[in-house]
Amino acid sequence: MRLLAPLVICLVALAAPAAGSAADGGVVASVTDGDTLRLTDGRRVRLVQVDTPELGGGECYSRAARTQLLALARPGTQVRLTTDPRLDRVDRYGRLLAYVTVGSTNVNVELVRRGAATVYFYRGERGVHAGRLLAAGQAARSARRGLWGACPRAVWNPERAAVTGLSGPPAKPTAPASLAGGCDPSYPDVCIPPYASVGDLDCADVPHRSFRVLPPDPHGFDGRDDDGLGCEG
Repeated sequence: MRLLAPLVICLVALAAPAAGSAADGGVVASVTDGDTLRLTDGRRVRLVQVDTPELGGGECYSRAARTQLLALARPGTQVRLTTDPRLDRVDRYGRLLAYVTVGSTNVNVELVRRGAATVYFYRGERGVHAGRLLAAGQAARSARRGLWGACPRAVWNPERAAVTGLSGPPAKPTAPASLAGGCDPSYPDVCIPPYASVGDLDCADVPHRSFRVLPPDPHGFDGRDDDGLGCEG
């Protein structure tokens, strides 16, 4: 009978998942931007502890960052997803927060190493790969790789979302946003790409909050309460 308790403990330990072990896997269906994937089963995956410039706002290196992620995890690629025991498992938009691995490559770290993403410790929380990410980011900055060479106004701050400045000369302040090329007129105060050019977007895909929405609202940003404001909260 004395051997029973140790035996039970051993069995429980073997059954419990190891900290930081692969949560599961999936197949990439599409790449939303430089740090977000959509899987064929419908799940959205936000690459944790990194951040890339937002698409749709004219931020420097935003399209290049998406291209880099496409090169690493193009549609049809089998990926492994690893959650971090030190961090949240999902964000407020329901996206799985994970490290994405293709073969032996940690895509999160590789994007930072290439200068396609910055390190981002949301709320100052550092996960299991924080050291690797910081080393990769500092090396990319020193070598002026990726956004660090392409974006003169890029800011290094691991506790802040990516800041790279606008691509090219800033728009004239007197020009309405709705007249800028590639901006949908349903959102006159911000620049959001038309539905026809990028497909359906949701609030997790754009950096803007509580912005004015006019009919027909093709992306459905004001779908909840129809009060003329998009992505509130």
